[in-house]
Amino acid sequence: MDFDSVLAFIVGVLVIAIGLTLSIGLHEIGHLVPAKLFGVKVLQYMIGFGPTVWSKKKGETEYGIKAIPLGGYISMIGMYPPAKGEKVAASSTGFFNGLVADARQSSAETVAEGEEHRAFYRLPVWKRVIVMLGGPFMNLLIAVVLFAVLLMGFGMPQQTTTIASVSECVLPATSERQTCEPGDEAAPGAAAGIEPGDRIVSIEGEAIDSWAESTAIIREHPREPISIVVERDGTQQTLTATPALSERYELDENGQVRTDAAGNELTVEAGFLGIGSTVERVQEPATAVIPQVWEQTTAVGGVILNLPQRLVDVAKAAFGPEERDPNGPLSVVGVGRIAGEVAAMDEIPIVEKAAGFIGILASLNIALFVFNLVPLLPLDGGHVAGALWEAIRRGFAKLFRRPDPGPVDLAKAVPVTLAVALVLGGMSALLIYADIVKPIALF
Repeated sequence: MDFDSVLAFIVGVLVIAIGLTLSIGLHEIGHLVPAKLFGVKVLQYMIGFGPTVWSKKKGETEYGIKAIPLGGYISMIGMYPPAKGEKVAASSTGFFNGLVADARQSSAETVAEGEEHRAFYRLPVWKRVIVMLGGPFMNLLIAVVLFAVLLMGFGMPQQTTTIASVSECVLPATSERQTCEPGDEAAPGAAAGIEPGDRIVSIEGEAIDSWAESTAIIREHPREPISIVVERDGTQQTLTATPALSERYELDENGQVRTDAAGNELTVEAGFLGIGSTVERVQEPATAVIPQVWEQTTAVGGVILNLPQRLVDVAKAAFGPEERDPNGPLSVVGVGRIAGEVAAMDEIPIVEKAAGFIGILASLNIALFVFNLVPLLPLDGGHVAGALWEAIRRGFAKLFRRPDPGPVDLAKAVPVTLAVALVLGGMSALLIYADIVKPIALF
């Protein structure tokens, strides 16, 4: 890799790093703004963890940047309520009881005399939910804006009806070879005289407006001669081709490869000419943005639901001979590496690189949105779940005319919070290691 390529790689990594840092900062603003609007005293707004690199106090809040930019937080007073009917006891016996007591004590120490009404736990449930959902909602909003720029501004890559390549031979879809060898069956497209640059006008008398339409007809006519009208150098020519019967990937109605329950790609015997299309970006309408966001959201949700198995696969690949799943989870190191590789590739136009960076940042914000909704502390979803459980308890108490049970004591979940944090730390370490020793290869 020459100096220019190394410099481009570094620029690509920095672009994603800055974009991710801004996304984290805006996530925390999503918490900060409603908290202040609802009167909660916010002591700190920090991007990152570890030692403070820079900070400035404005009003009652300290704003700053930490040394490790892998997250962020705001510090609100009174996150945990005191133990019901008694003061916080820092001398509780037992390791877990001590953790709970320490959490309550730390929370109580943030509440100065006369500021009890500004404690977070004193907010009505609906206000606490808004504060905690403000961060993920900000990431969702960022993703919507970025996808709007990507789809409506840059456009999405779509196959055209113009031929880009013509294969010399017929190779099964699952073949590990990419080159032809003596004895391979000749590709019908080349034999019929189809050339790169030809635009398909019609097949068997049917006008062709998309590559999917031409593919469907070809796949349905194995070993049957078909008439193909192409436009070449401004004039139309009629060619006759006989698609070979070959193992091809099974496609759904959207042209995507079907998979079984285990994620293995399905194949089917179908007609094959051996021609490939050119790809160009086509601008999408505004109505395409939300479906794209939803598609990305459900995809990330699927990864999270299957995360244990995915991590096992990552571990097998990192410590064994298996290859990484290109659709599997990545760490920030892996994302940065992909961005750097995109930036360093001379054959990719600058517009395509910019579109790629926007797509990466949009997907990262979808990941932050979905992951933070997981109902486990210390994630935002865990606080939301606690608030909703409190609303349910108080609702039933009111319905059956029982005494108000008071706020849910999330301090009791501190041991679980630490356990989740350890698991997340281990997961991050595994993904970072895998992205270093066996990175996902997209090119």
